[in-house]
Amino acid sequence: MVSPSESLLLTVSVPPCGWTKPMCFCSRIRLRRYGWAGANASLFASVGPRQYVILILSAPLVCRRCCRFFFLLRPSGGPTRTDPAAIAVPLAAPGMLCCARYSLQLLQPHPSFPGGAGTTCSCSCSSPSAPASGNQRQRLHPPAAVSPTTPRSTPPPTHPPDGDHPDEYGGSDDALLVLLRAHDTEAAYRLFSSKPSLLPSSPTTASRLLSQLSFSSSGPDAFSRVARLLQSLRARGALDLLDANSLSLAAAAAARSRSRDARLAHSLLLYMLRQGFLPDRRAYTAAVARLTPPTKALRLFDAVLRHLRGAPPELVSPSCLPDTAAFNAALSACADAGDCRRFRQLFDAMSEWSAAADALTYNVVIKMCARAGCKGLVARVLERMLSSGLAPCATTFHSLVAAFVGFGDIPTAERIVQALREERKDICLLLRAVAMECDEDMPDVEQGAALLDDIVSGDKPGQGTDDLPLLPKAYPPNARVYTTLMKGYMNAGRVDDVVAVLRAMRREAETVPASRPDHVTYTTVISALVAAGDMARARAVLDEMAAAGIPANRVTYNVLLKGYCQQLQIGRARELFEEMVTDAGVQPGVVTYNTLMDGCVLTDDSAGALALFNEMRSRGIAPSTVSYTTLMKAFALSGQPKVAHKVFEEMERDPRVAVDRAAWNMLVEGYCRLGLVETAKQVVERMKERGVQPDVATYGSLAKGVAAARKPGEALVLWNEVQERCLEEADEELLGALADVCVRAAFFKKALEIVACMEEKGIAPNKTKYRKMYIEMHSRMFTSKHASQARQDRRRERKRAAEAFKFWLGLPNSYYGSEWRVEPLLEGDDPS
Repeated sequence: MVSPSESLLLTVSVPPCGWTKPMCFCSRIRLRRYGWAGANASLFASVGPRQYVILILSAPLVCRRCCRFFFLLRPSGGPTRTDPAAIAVPLAAPGMLCCARYSLQLLQPHPSFPGGAGTTCSCSCSSPSAPASGNQRQRLHPPAAVSPTTPRSTPPPTHPPDGDHPDEYGGSDDALLVLLRAHDTEAAYRLFSSKPSLLPSSPTTASRLLSQLSFSSSGPDAFSRVARLLQSLRARGALDLLDANSLSLAAAAAARSRSRDARLAHSLLLYMLRQGFLPDRRAYTAAVARLTPPTKALRLFDAVLRHLRGAPPELVSPSCLPDTAAFNAALSACADAGDCRRFRQLFDAMSEWSAAADALTYNVVIKMCARAGCKGLVARVLERMLSSGLAPCATTFHSLVAAFVGFGDIPTAERIVQALREERKDICLLLRAVAMECDEDMPDVEQGAALLDDIVSGDKPGQGTDDLPLLPKAYPPNARVYTTLMKGYMNAGRVDDVVAVLRAMRREAETVPASRPDHVTYTTVISALVAAGDMARARAVLDEMAAAGIPANRVTYNVLLKGYCQQLQIGRARELFEEMVTDAGVQPGVVTYNTLMDGCVLTDDSAGALALFNEMRSRGIAPSTVSYTTLMKAFALSGQPKVAHKVFEEMERDPRVAVDRAAWNMLVEGYCRLGLVETAKQVVERMKERGVQPDVATYGSLAKGVAAARKPGEALVLWNEVQERCLEEADEELLGALADVCVRAAFFKKALEIVACMEEKGIAPNKTKYRKMYIEMHSRMFTSKHASQARQDRRRERKRAAEAFKFWLGLPNSYYGSEWRVEPLLEGDDPS
């Protein structure tokens, strides 16, 4: 706390003209606190092109009505420590300084202050000539009582200056502050929440309440109290009561709370930067580590670095500077985004901020190299780490195994795990052989590898074993390493190897506790068995898990439920669901209900899907986009498109979900299944108006609808639109449906265009089906001997296309000895 007699150093920006008379802060300047440096508070305002340093003396300028401080600038030049014209205000507790609208009065004039003691404020709280009393000169705030006859054209401000006088802001602040000083945060929050109108009106109370709530926000729902306080302050326009410390604590608590609260942390940090605050590094580090997508996290980190670089060094607190953990979070975001160039820039910038790379940094380097597909560089990271004097950790070897599993190089992953089991210290020798093999296979270095090569290789390692660094100790594989290897086996379809690793882990756990299987290990084994369709063994592993004293979580049960539903064993799925809720005490989530609803869709049980949807909502579980889409699918596939449309309308009214393309496509498919092409086309037009463009699935549903409605003309229009919009993405289902319609309608020229497109994409058309269709439907075409010459001339092009189609099918035709190719229609030709 800075005493009123101490001088405070501020940095402010002002217009070039300067001012020579008192004005309110809000009309020209807003001050913001940047950080602390010894006994001085550092404040900053960004208005205008020029910046000045102002020495705050003990002579205050303050409005008697609004309690806001004021400082004076000279018309030219910048004030100095010896310039008495740079009078401002003493701050007992510095914070954000602003005034709503009132002008100011000089309560304790400096001898050289322009205007002297006669300078008064022009607001109605006092007459222009009323002198300041001695009592007022001793206070930084005006008298608590204001004459009842004083006109109030403007509501009183909600945020007086930060101070230690809660009585001046009302009894509510006094009571809150007493509880907060006693560290009774729960009682303070109960008092705040008991009265919706009770809102902290002083910076001290508001900041302290937010800080203590943020500090004590542990548990799944604890942060909701912080969010409520922030929402209340925002609704009253009083967010500027909060100081940098409280906002940083709130942002850090939001980032650590739940993934969806990371967005709130992001908003708080951006608000701090806009207001001139520099957040604590723990706050933005936690937010960068949790934000998704990773590009959003990188933009936040770049914004923080940009503000740090633009701030005067003497005004930046050391707690705001990024450390190794902050850079590790940003580097991990780069790896998730696959941005090698930005990764290299951030890695090089670590030295600028005196952040030294540690073992976790190189673990992220392994992740980045794996994301870039640089197997040879992955193999060199451990050697570079040891050469830098850093000892690896268990996560290092997990990252290595995960990288090679991602490359599909299971043998190398197996060798690493086996070397760890044998407690070998020369694992770098094994990895060097892999790196040399990769260098021989890929002599041309890609751009991403070139950017990462200097980070990983440094000085090129030697080819002998004399300079080979050894591990400082043995690193036996833990459960994460084994589980990662099991995932590699699962991806390769080696289910027996997955189970064998589980058995080995259970045996090894007797001597190496770190290798004891955990719930992730068992869930991986169950997932592998479910993918193989072996539900009996999957259920047996669940029982083994319970016998080993490892409780299954919601993810484990969801995997088993999905397996039962995929095998249409809905009865067993419901039994497992009851066991999960009743016996295990695991509460279902939205994914659980979505899985069961999807099982109802597979068994054509739309009523069951609706019952599950309603049960989910009765439990207080908010439906997701997938929930609505799955319910729509249940009604669409059961021939009830109007009911599906009602679900769609309810989805549009739900503010928690966004209507995506899948929901639109499901609505289109529901109408097209019944041949209601016109209604489906209206949905597509509405879809386009909402900014959602049709995709292959949309056109595929329309093609099936056209086929069901027997409207070949619509098929021609649809084929032209597909050629314009999504020909590259067209799949077998879409092209096959269009070809069927054209063959049935004897549009052989268009049919040949479509099947030629299918063959170019590597899709084999079903010639057997089309041959059968042609023989049954069109074998007697063009056989009439009584057609007039004019009619024969009109049919000549169609007959030529039919003969060419027969040639493609391998049926007898008149074009076996000639070459035929698809040509565009000439103007006036029959489109069929």
